[in-house]
Amino acid sequence: MTTVALDTGVGPLLRSWRERSRISQLELALRADSSARHISFIETGRARPSEEMVLRLAEHLGVPVRERNALLVVAGYAPRYTETALDDPAMGALREGMDRLLQGYDPYPALVVDGMYNVVAANQGIARMTAGVAEHLLAPPLNAMRLTLHPEGLAPRIRNLREWRADLLAQMERQIALVRSAELRELYEEVAGYPVEPGPGGEEWDGPSSSVPFALPLVIEQDGRLLSFVASIATFNTPMDVTVAELAIETFLPADPGTASYLRSLAS
Repeated sequence: MTTVALDTGVGPLLRSWRERSRISQLELALRADSSARHISFIETGRARPSEEMVLRLAEHLGVPVRERNALLVVAGYAPRYTETALDDPAMGALREGMDRLLQGYDPYPALVVDGMYNVVAANQGIARMTAGVAEHLLAPPLNAMRLTLHPEGLAPRIRNLREWRADLLAQMERQIALVRSAELRELYEEVAGYPVEPGPGGEEWDGPSSSVPFALPLVIEQDGRLLSFVASIATFNTPMDVTVAELAIETFLPADPGTASYLRSLAS
C-alpha cells in the first residue's frame, strides 16, 4: 500500500504528524523526554534524530507501523518492522487463532480485513449475510467496502443505507488522513461514487433512535427477515509486523432480541 513519498525530510514529516495530532512541540518534548528546542531543531532539519528518537516520537504521535518504517528510511535508517505475508508459515499460529475466533463467533457474522478492507478471513455468518450478491463481488480479493456499498452487493438490502454508507465513508476518510495511501484514496473514490438506490419497494427504516439508542446499527434484510446488528472492530495490541498492524477483526452483535433469537436458531 503506497504511502507518502520518501523524498521529504524526516523533520517536515514529523512536524506534519505532530500538527495532525494537534500536539505542541513542548507537549511532544515532555512526552518523549526531550526538549522543545531539540524537537524544533529536528523539524527544521538543524538536528538529525537518532533511530531511537524517530521511533520514540512516532510512538507518541501514534504513527502507524508502516509509516514508522517510512520515517526511519527517510532519516537514513533501516526499517524496523517486518511485513510478513499472511500465508507465510510464520503466521500459522496467528491464522489459526483468527479462524478459531471467527468460528467461535458463529452464527453471528465476523470477518478479518487488511488495511485495504480486503477480507482475509470470515465465518459462516458472513457467508449467510452475503448470499445472493453478484458473483464478481465475491471473487478474490473480496473487498468489504465494495461488497457492502455496491448496488449489486449488500446495499439494496440495507434499510438504513444512507446512514450506514456515511459512517463507512467517514471511517475511510479518517484512515486516509492517517496513512495517506493512494490506493485507499482510489478505493474511497470508487465506492463513494456508487449510486444510492432504495431497496425493494423503496422501503426506508425510521432510524437508529427508535430501537438502538446506543450505536448506529446495520439494519439488513436476510432470509426474508429484518435483522439489526451493532458492529465492533478490534485490532492487535502492540504489533511488531506491518501486516499484523493493519489487520482488523470486525464482529456484528445482534442489536435486538429478534435478531439474537433468529441467529441462535441457526446454530441449533
